[in-house]
Amino acid sequence: MDPSQIHILVLDRRPASARSIHQILTKAGYRVALATDETAALHLASAELFNVVVKSFNARQVTPESLMLKLRSLAPDTQFILAGEGSTVESAVSAMKNGAFDYLTAPLDEGRLLASVQNALDHQSLIAEDQQLKIRLRRRSDPDIFAGGSEAMQAVSRLIAKVSSTDVTVLIEGESGTGKEIIARAIHEKSRRRTRPFIAVNCAALPDSLIEAELFGHVRGAFTGAVGDRQGRFRLAHGGTLFLDEIGDLSTKGQGDLLRVLEDGMYRPIGGTKLERADVRIIAATNKRLQEECEKGRFRDDLYYRLNIVTISPPPLRERVQDIPDLMSSFAKHFCAKHQRRPKRFSQEVVSLFQTLPWPGNVRQLRNLVERLAVTVTQNVIGKEQIPDDVVQSDRKRLGFTIQPGMTISQVESELIRQTLLKCTSNRQEAADILGISRRTLQYKIKSYGLDRPKPKGRS
Repeated sequence: MDPSQIHILVLDRRPASARSIHQILTKAGYRVALATDETAALHLASAELFNVVVKSFNARQVTPESLMLKLRSLAPDTQFILAGEGSTVESAVSAMKNGAFDYLTAPLDEGRLLASVQNALDHQSLIAEDQQLKIRLRRRSDPDIFAGGSEAMQAVSRLIAKVSSTDVTVLIEGESGTGKEIIARAIHEKSRRRTRPFIAVNCAALPDSLIEAELFGHVRGAFTGAVGDRQGRFRLAHGGTLFLDEIGDLSTKGQGDLLRVLEDGMYRPIGGTKLERADVRIIAATNKRLQEECEKGRFRDDLYYRLNIVTISPPPLRERVQDIPDLMSSFAKHFCAKHQRRPKRFSQEVVSLFQTLPWPGNVRQLRNLVERLAVTVTQNVIGKEQIPDDVVQSDRKRLGFTIQPGMTISQVESELIRQTLLKCTSNRQEAADILGISRRTLQYKIKSYGLDRPKPKGRS
């Protein structure tokens, strides 16, 4: 650990004592800032992140716990080393119970202070590593929805990479099952907030009577049944990401409460007397088109403008058909490992079938079906005979695909032929009959459009 990368705040009302501590720490190579009162300390902490705070005080006159709480609201992982003059066992125990890492007696011994700082930094590193471990474990528990090379999902991945390093508000609009929460988590885990909490809120499940308490918390006695203090979602997500799922279903009251926080950056717990700073990154998601909801008067325009800074629109599965083989393979590996089953793969017939299904539940529906097959099928190769009848019969009713603005006539014809070939698998005569052309013409078009070659990744 490079000491020059460690930032320490020293708070001591006595200039001579402050300079002494400053000299000890700077000689050890640390970056040190000085404050002689609480206001200056809070100002410095709001502008810069400190690894450690060293506070020297008179234990008979001052209790440091309130300052620790204020500084922790700005930087939850900051470690506190207290140096009390005239200390008692009671004051030391109280300080440790309230979150101090170490409690030293004044005047400070140089060796003891440096050892305490090093121990505090080691403890901080363990906390950070624990957070990283949780992230890695969660990644292992989530299947990969980004498998495949479709241009639509590559565009989503590029946008995630661009916005992750910022704190910009993100709105994710897409059909149910397209992986909106997984995208939100991917943004969080690539951001500078990745070691802090990711808190998800289902806005559709928040009744008007509980919205404020859920989002902002309450203090004891704020209302009937409030038998103790409760932290709201904004406080739980402090320093991290607050994911507002189903934001389009938030009630009118909830929209107003949320807008007020987004505009002011402050909120007050119910029954509380002090404002708290909302240090969270907002990511919202909806399966509705919020602009249309605004036009119908069901969603506030001003809140929509606050949320719609960067919009990410994951495509439905029917618009990334070429990704289905890679998704199937990725999901099968994941769930076989998760449920301790032998590795399995899908027959080409099943892969072709899955590429023709409508998938109204999108990637989530495909993932759930693959998990079911990975668990229930004993053979190494999953064939069509193992696919549930309702799945097999869900297609073959109609042939369809999405025509996007800007597509040429050749692209439309190529896609129509490709979808027909997927539906008819190896029966070229059946495909020609459906298309209303001769088999020879079909063969010519297949060769002309390159449909007899594997589709390059990254092409839609």
